[in-house]
Amino acid sequence: MQPIRRQSHGVIARAVVPVAVMLLSACGASSLEEESVGEAQQALATGVGSSAFRAALAKRWAPIHYQDVDVTGSHSLSGRSDYISRVDFDGDWSGTNNWDNAASKPLTAHAYQSVVETSSHWYIVYTFFHPRDWSDTIFDTEHENDGEGVLLVVERDGSEYGKLIGAVTVAHKDFFSFLPDGSPISAGSESVDGKLSFATFEGVQHPITAQEAKGHGLKAWPAYDIVGDGVKYYPSLTTAEEPSSATDSDVRYKLIDMYGSEGLWQRRGLSELFASEGTLRGDTSGGCGLIAGLCSTNSANAPWGWDDGNDGSIQRGEIASDPAKLAAYYFSPSSRFSTTYTFNPFKGIGDPNAP
Repeated sequence: MQPIRRQSHGVIARAVVPVAVMLLSACGASSLEEESVGEAQQALATGVGSSAFRAALAKRWAPIHYQDVDVTGSHSLSGRSDYISRVDFDGDWSGTNNWDNAASKPLTAHAYQSVVETSSHWYIVYTFFHPRDWSDTIFDTEHENDGEGVLLVVERDGSEYGKLIGAVTVAHKDFFSFLPDGSPISAGSESVDGKLSFATFEGVQHPITAQEAKGHGLKAWPAYDIVGDGVKYYPSLTTAEEPSSATDSDVRYKLIDMYGSEGLWQRRGLSELFASEGTLRGDTSGGCGLIAGLCSTNSANAPWGWDDGNDGSIQRGEIASDPAKLAAYYFSPSSRFSTTYTFNPFKGIGDPNAP
């Protein structure tokens, strides 16, 4: 099947539509297309327990995402190895054939979103997946599958979608924190690593994130940036596109609810996909490793497996499962952050899939 394409229209402002209509269109080809406007309004009132509102909230703050691309080397697939996609891009949920199938299957752009709520904040994690963590030198290790991302801290200030006040990104085995101008918080037990910048897309401001080529570490732009070839991705709830080239500057990525039927949380016990809690299964097939022994297995993680090994009391996976704890540790004043969850499926609170 050919990837969806449309005429490029860049980053332009559009007229603001009524909230109910926006929510109605938010889930695109999925369930919300059949909801009435009244049901969409009810979803807004229900809050993040509604998949409709989670979709709208995640879309509102979803990053404009810059992906640096390297087209050199036999494992780059002429740049395709740096395209973001979904874990089941190849039509199955096996984690051990993704490296192999990256060469032949469409890599339409997707990102996973998961929302957690307290009385004071919404915490939104965006997970960007690549089938390969690759190298073009024999001195670097490669591995199948790669999942890195960003936690956005959104303060519930009484407005419809709150105010974005901070971000923590995942770059390999380290976390990095960024604050926008005018943020009401500052460095806490961890230092702030830079500024969170914004650009206008569809009439509203979105944060800008960027990933390296090959290893795909993620930071707020311009701490990382496109160097030479690169793809610029923009969020959607209905459209997933494959870049037309390694320099495509206008590509839509589709957001997937991490807790939903297409997400990973429901599949956390699937042995074909996960080798252990939060760790994606991956092997050495398909030519991974430029020389023998330099392809590692089971080396990528879902958000509940992300870890920074030297950030004090924050445990593995808590960037997703206990983000209020992380925010109160990383930022000051800690008293600003309620640590009592009103919606957190990672902890079984308000799980939309619970019986």
